[in-house]
Amino acid sequence: MTYIYHIHGMTCNGCRSHVEETLLKVQGVSKATVNLEKSEAIIEMEQHIPLETFQKALKDEGDRYSIHNQGEHHHQSKVEADNTPKGIGTGTFYCPMHCEGDKTYDKPGDCPVCGMDLVEEQCFSNTESEQWTCPMHPEIVKDEAGSCPICGMDLVPKKPDLSAEEKNYKKLLRKLWIAVAFTLPVFLIAMSEMLNNNPLYDILEQEYWNWIQLGLSIPVVFYATWMFFERAYRSIKTWNLNMFTLIGIGAGVAWIFSVFGLLFPDFFPAQFKTETGTVHVYFEAATVILTLVLLGQVLEARAHSKTNAAVKELLKLAPNKAIKVVDGDEVEVSIDAIEVGDVLKVKPGDKIPVDGVITEGDSSIDESMITGEPIPVNKAEGDHVSSGTINGNQMFLMKAEKIGSDTLLSQIIKLVNDASRSRAPIQRLADRISSYFVPIVVLISVITFIVWAIFGPDPAYVFALVNAIAVLIIACPCALGLATPMSVMVGVGKGAQHGVLIKNAEALEKMNQVTTLIIDKTGTITEGKPTVEKVGAFRYGFDDKQVLDYIVSINSHSEHPLADATVKYGKSNGADILKASNFSAVTGKGVKADIQNSKVALGNPKMMDEAQAKITSEMEEVVKSYQQKGKTVSYLAVDGSVVGYVVIGDQIKETSSKAIKELQDSGVDVVMLTGDNKETAQAVASELQLASFKAGMLPEDKLKEVERLQKEGKVVAMAGDGINDAPALAKSDVGIAMGTGTDVAIESAMITLVKGDLHGIVKARHLSEAVMSNIKQNLFFALIYNTVGVPVAAGILFPFFGILLSPMIAALAMSFSSVSVIANALRLRNIKI
Repeated sequence: MTYIYHIHGMTCNGCRSHVEETLLKVQGVSKATVNLEKSEAIIEMEQHIPLETFQKALKDEGDRYSIHNQGEHHHQSKVEADNTPKGIGTGTFYCPMHCEGDKTYDKPGDCPVCGMDLVEEQCFSNTESEQWTCPMHPEIVKDEAGSCPICGMDLVPKKPDLSAEEKNYKKLLRKLWIAVAFTLPVFLIAMSEMLNNNPLYDILEQEYWNWIQLGLSIPVVFYATWMFFERAYRSIKTWNLNMFTLIGIGAGVAWIFSVFGLLFPDFFPAQFKTETGTVHVYFEAATVILTLVLLGQVLEARAHSKTNAAVKELLKLAPNKAIKVVDGDEVEVSIDAIEVGDVLKVKPGDKIPVDGVITEGDSSIDESMITGEPIPVNKAEGDHVSSGTINGNQMFLMKAEKIGSDTLLSQIIKLVNDASRSRAPIQRLADRISSYFVPIVVLISVITFIVWAIFGPDPAYVFALVNAIAVLIIACPCALGLATPMSVMVGVGKGAQHGVLIKNAEALEKMNQVTTLIIDKTGTITEGKPTVEKVGAFRYGFDDKQVLDYIVSINSHSEHPLADATVKYGKSNGADILKASNFSAVTGKGVKADIQNSKVALGNPKMMDEAQAKITSEMEEVVKSYQQKGKTVSYLAVDGSVVGYVVIGDQIKETSSKAIKELQDSGVDVVMLTGDNKETAQAVASELQLASFKAGMLPEDKLKEVERLQKEGKVVAMAGDGINDAPALAKSDVGIAMGTGTDVAIESAMITLVKGDLHGIVKARHLSEAVMSNIKQNLFFALIYNTVGVPVAAGILFPFFGILLSPMIAALAMSFSSVSVIANALRLRNIKI
């Protein structure tokens, strides 16, 4: 029997796999397939299973998803949606350890798998404009300064709401101070037992002081740190065992044992009792452990806020206001009020409000915050400018082309957010270890108790209990889980600040392993700004002017950069644009059309073959003389005869030679693949000292070359900027798109270089090396810490040196292990790439 149901609540592949696994566990289900895009589940069962059974299964797994008959979709009520707690970020939250892949949540809380506090994603689209309010009537909110309509008082700027992470930090900090206030006296009372002639016993007997410790521990356990026990319970219930499972069991056992000892002292043997007959209590151990863990959470919360500092810095680039020109008048408007097509005035020193094109004036623009290059770029009429960049010392007018989430700045922030949530392949090692970690630690704790109870010195049971608790407390699976994502998050942000946009963590890892780099010529090695240098005629009866007319007429229908260059040249030289019909572009060859009842073709020799137009040896000699200088030459054929040619030059970027040499020196083989002819390719390769190149490459040829190199065992990166590069970019191990290129190329790539030059590849490689080194340091520390810490806590040093580890010291070590991993990841903010 096969049924199709609607699934509500899935946001990513992590959700999809989680729902699929849950449904498969239901007794009687033989197969379950969940489709994320359609939000549906196809379930095969031996006999009919009631829908309620599936609903209960999903509810027991955390109640984050729901299943319904098709057509009975679950809709969140508007009131419920409006009440969703949100900060000044996106209102989208994710687990810093990425326990369920790229799964996100719509409200703050803790991860259902690892128990860690969820982190809010930062987003440009939620950057709020400045608002004004009345100090006497806070319900009055306006977008501009003025007076209150009720009392007449001047409005004051409204303070922005705190972000979710700031609210969480303040809440944890408040709880920490409460925990410290109650834990400190408990600790002092307990430690006073070590004094001879304890002065506290002159005031009250030890039994009463034990009751006072119980009273003081209650606010710590049941308020300040109660969330740890909730997480521990949830982890055991769902069997997603984590750090809080160990803390909950360890601190819980110490506290419950102490309460039981107070209520039923006669139940315990003499080993557990003091000289006065009271049972040894461990309220100080429980409260100190919980308070130190809470301290670790506070430090982590503060450190987490620094890991996405790069995104926050990018968010600050977006201005709140802009000057809009309406019928010659200047009006100050909110960024949200700008529409595509609006004319905006940008004054010297102002931030550019949205993406657009300069319509009047010129200036130098500081683009360092996006490209990472410190030298301002000169921009004139017709040039594009980007949101968040800073105008120099000249005023200009611009037309808005991209606004809101479509701007380059917003796209960069989205890319950084998405990449920060992605998982690097190296994290699978940590995931495999973590899956066995907690059960093994619990087993070691039980073995520790048994060994100490049997072989330990008197009081053996006391030693056994204390050491078993220390084992549970010192183990830290979170340090292992945070090792990779923290480095990835900081590294991706660092890359964005230098114009290197990483699409996912896998790209960071693979870039470090690349052995061969394939690069395109036009727009990658060269400027990608072709200019016409000469138009010539081959055949008697056709002069240069007629050849130019045909070239401009056919190319006016093409979107290729070379075509655009010829059209601009033709217009500036008085060419006549003739009517063309049946236009078509032949990928990797050229273009063809019908013009004035003639069959016209323009392109390389392959295009001439298709047009059945013969290229004579004399023609080849003329063309070769230009190609040997690195120029691109296209032939023009009319009615099957080659009649002329156009010579196009494209200057090599200043950074190309240096970048290629740096890559070669680091052991990377650099290969140039171009659709241009062999002579032009040879000239460019000689200038750049490239030993390997191939010319006349069609898109499918580039793809085959990538596949060939991969079969030889090489890790291949491909850098390109055009539609013709997209197949090879997608197939390569690491696709690198030039930010100056087409959207198709950028979509197919794993890394995008905003400035679009080869020096960005050097930066990407340096960044990859630094991030991978940092990840390995974190993993090494986390593994060594747990490998050494757990045996020491179990008492392995006691027979040799008489050293035992207090559970309180274990809690301190555990808290700082996670913080140290984050602190090491933060070092990436200071690297130079």
